[in-house]
Amino acid sequence: MSAYDFEASTITGRGLPLREFLGQVSLIVNTASACGFTDQYHDLEAMYRDFRASGFTVLGFPCNQFGAQEPGDGDQIATFCQRKFGLSFPLFDKIHVNGKQTHPLFQYLKTHAPGILGTKAIKWNFTKFLVDQDGHVVRRYAPTTRPEDIRSDIQQLLNKNRISPQLSN
Repeated sequence: MSAYDFEASTITGRGLPLREFLGQVSLIVNTASACGFTDQYHDLEAMYRDFRASGFTVLGFPCNQFGAQEPGDGDQIATFCQRKFGLSFPLFDKIHVNGKQTHPLFQYLKTHAPGILGTKAIKWNFTKFLVDQDGHVVRRYAPTTRPEDIRSDIQQLLNKNRISPQLSN
């Protein structure tokens, strides 16, 4: 099993098998439009543009579970992200990342990359999971980890080098 064995609905409601990203390095992020970390969209988009030709993508999953910081519907989220940040990486429909309604992808990610002390719960918006070309979870990053600080890990994976797991959330 891998992260690319799941399916998710895009921000426009179309089902998308994540196997379409097989062969790419992915940074999977739970996002929110009204969060103190929302400006990370700038750096996420910059990384996506810098590395997409090399086989990298960012997959954004809006979530309203933390401080109700993603209250809009898909159209509102997409419009906000496009206007304010010029996002071009894939955005998905709003999901749950914790609790009984947790999306199966995030269950998988949390199981394969727990946080500090083995905790599985996601603590806040903009928790990031780095996934290799085969869909294996390589590392989990805390919301406070800036996308720029992940750049070297992404470059290593794009160069087909393994990086050692590290807990940072």
